[in-house]
Amino acid sequence: MPSRRPEILAPAGDLESLQAALASGADAVYFGLDEGFNARARADNFSLERLPETMALVHRAGARAYVTLNTLVFEPELPVVERILRRVAESGVDALIIQDPAIALLARAICPQLELHASTQMTVSSAEGIRFARGLGVTRVVVPRELSTTEIRRLAAQTDMELEVFIHGALCMSWSGQCLTSEAWGGRSANRGQCAQSCRLPYDLVVDGQTRDLGEVRYLLSPKDLAGVRAIPELVDIGVHSLKIEGRLKGPQYVTTTVQGYRRWVDGVMAGKPDEQRLASDLAEMALTYSRGFSNGFLAGSDHQTLVEGRFPKHRGLYLGRVRSVSGKEVFVTPDERPWTGGLGLGEERPESPHGQVASPLSGEMEPAAVDPRPGMGVVFDAGTPEDKHEPGGPIFRVDRRGNGWVLGFGHPGPDLGRVAPGQHVWLNSDPFLARRTESLISQGEPEGRIPLTLKVSGASGGPLRLHASAWGHERSATSQTLLAPARGGGLDEALLRDKLGAFGGTPFTLAHLDCAELAPGQHLPVSELKALRRDLVAELTTAVERGPQRTVAQTSVKEQVRASLLARVPEAPTEDGPRLLPLCRDDAQLEAVIAAGLREVELDWMEMVGLQRAVERARAAGLRVTIATVRVQKPGEEGYDARLDKLRPDAVLVRHWGAMVHFLERPEGQPRPVLHGDFSLNVTNSLTAAHLLSLGLDTLTFSHDLDETQLFSLLDHAPARRFAVALHHHIATFHTEHCVYSHTLSNGRDFKSCGRPCEKHQVSLRDRIGLEHPVIVDVGCRNTVFNAQAQSAASLVPKLLERGVRRYRVEFVRESREEAARVLAAYQELLAGRISPAEAVRRTAVHEQFGVTRGTMKVLS
Repeated sequence: MPSRRPEILAPAGDLESLQAALASGADAVYFGLDEGFNARARADNFSLERLPETMALVHRAGARAYVTLNTLVFEPELPVVERILRRVAESGVDALIIQDPAIALLARAICPQLELHASTQMTVSSAEGIRFARGLGVTRVVVPRELSTTEIRRLAAQTDMELEVFIHGALCMSWSGQCLTSEAWGGRSANRGQCAQSCRLPYDLVVDGQTRDLGEVRYLLSPKDLAGVRAIPELVDIGVHSLKIEGRLKGPQYVTTTVQGYRRWVDGVMAGKPDEQRLASDLAEMALTYSRGFSNGFLAGSDHQTLVEGRFPKHRGLYLGRVRSVSGKEVFVTPDERPWTGGLGLGEERPESPHGQVASPLSGEMEPAAVDPRPGMGVVFDAGTPEDKHEPGGPIFRVDRRGNGWVLGFGHPGPDLGRVAPGQHVWLNSDPFLARRTESLISQGEPEGRIPLTLKVSGASGGPLRLHASAWGHERSATSQTLLAPARGGGLDEALLRDKLGAFGGTPFTLAHLDCAELAPGQHLPVSELKALRRDLVAELTTAVERGPQRTVAQTSVKEQVRASLLARVPEAPTEDGPRLLPLCRDDAQLEAVIAAGLREVELDWMEMVGLQRAVERARAAGLRVTIATVRVQKPGEEGYDARLDKLRPDAVLVRHWGAMVHFLERPEGQPRPVLHGDFSLNVTNSLTAAHLLSLGLDTLTFSHDLDETQLFSLLDHAPARRFAVALHHHIATFHTEHCVYSHTLSNGRDFKSCGRPCEKHQVSLRDRIGLEHPVIVDVGCRNTVFNAQAQSAASLVPKLLERGVRRYRVEFVRESREEAARVLAAYQELLAGRISPAEAVRRTAVHEQFGVTRGTMKVLS
């Protein structure tokens, strides 16, 4: 029998969804605040003013509540965050889900007892990364959705940190916290809760400069939804603490079906009697409320052939069949064998990989149950383009069985059947029965009897009856006014006490344990007084439970004290003799351009280790200081990447993830370490985070790409400028994804073992709706980075940055030739030397840029 039942953690985007989660048996809920700083800014969210009421509601239902403050914080917002943290701590919130280290630093200073969970947005993906999070006071890590159960097991074996795993809902194509598409393309940062859903847009595949026809497949970055039911037995065996359902932008019906379905399945797994037939029905209901098609996500490991179907980016529901004929207001539909789409599909057979291995190691995959259409259900037809906001669909008015198919009758309102034709796919995408069931559940009022209470009864003849009750860490006592006396009959035996003291109907409590060992036998007390004692205890305990954990909360501002304490541990920056241009190269031709330009330092971001060693040797032979970039994320089992960089003995390391930072900082005493530069992917947007990282031992930091000009200089008002680098010229790394576009589109392989490595033979780009072609580069870990087609330049800020004391200016190359790289380097050398203006530098660098040069997050050049 498993030792721990994992928590079912439900999303709550509004009050009705919160009520649905509690009524459906969620163990915990998570939600954001109206005041912002949460990764779902478009959800209705909850009022800070009424947060104590919300907490009382959640706690009475026997659940815990986690507030999401899981975005980056800009410098001017730190006082606002302080105010929110103080109110959150006072309201009894059980834990915060955070991304920015600054929030952890402030929370610990304001309320040391406040529990902190590292959001998946923090990109904590390894045991070394967890050690960084632990140093912030974090007690639980939400593991990235890219980890398999095998990797989660390895991670759990390396740490005693609580682990939370996403088990159902939408999958982000990019690693969370590492997606910059919304910021780069729309000025709406995902790291600020304003994701623009760029992964759900259509793209054309460009291979070696030629457009590749993929037919209906255009949504190359839109993954199917996660339904991780088959991973639950292993996750339970691993001992994960929480199973998280995504969906704060979805409604109460979605919350009800997912919470009820997963709770039933988890309870069945815990009892050793999982009901697979019921689960199939539960999955069908989940699909009807919201589904882009179900898959294992990455829980079964990478499967580049099944994660993305690519024909549609939004809710489809349950597949019904194909249109056979249309007549008036009737459509004849029959089931068919759909092309296999992988994951938790709808009856398809699994193909084999080129090596004869079945695609998923999670055996016995579960299919949603087949559902017959009923009047009132909604349907949608795959007619026109998936981005069509008015695609034909509507409620079914009548259903007649015909052979193995159905005649669907429609009325008003109804679909435009003039656009429906034989051969089109038909989906069931709603069911009013599920909506009514959710409404009925919520209408029943608050759940009762979910908090276990322990009661100890003591006393002897001639003295009072004493009761001591404890529930959820709260304790209360009560003493009878009437003294105990010898009973004429059986007296206060356990059965009577359990009946009278344990009658907790209409309250949050249920009697879990009754201890009568210290009660003298044969005692009498009026039943009315027993009931009064019970009522008094319940009232006091209910008030305590509603308030949540007992805490001390600082009432004065702590921000300046925290920052001063951190900066006091940061050594003085070495004096540099002037601004330094830092080229980042990705191939030999670019490195040769750097050597020819006579620069003193180079940063190497190679895609494979053999070529990297040769590049290090070539750069050293030319007299350059060599900085090597780490991978952007690192999973359990990939610690060897950092070890291999160590063996190359670089002068410096460009650190891109928390695990690498800890790896290079944790040196045995007396063993020298390279200089450590923090890259943009550490997401430094305020002085508290900056001071913390510098105090740990990083030598410099790179400004986050989420900063605009005003925010950047606000940060510099409170941080040492000489400790910063700015990305002066670069193609912003928009998506960083575990899914491989090369493998998915140019091979039949599910992962690097079977894909045949088409990335070594071809160059791929993704063309968006306005014709921009975004390069896709594969790193040493076989992850894809989609780079922005347009280069971004911060040239206009250089005079002010120089005046402030910033000395490090990075220029990053992607696919530039030696000639193009030389032109860019020359322009920026002239700019830093003061020989040309920022506008002239941009003009010169734009010569080779197919799509021009913009200021990007620093506003677009006119």
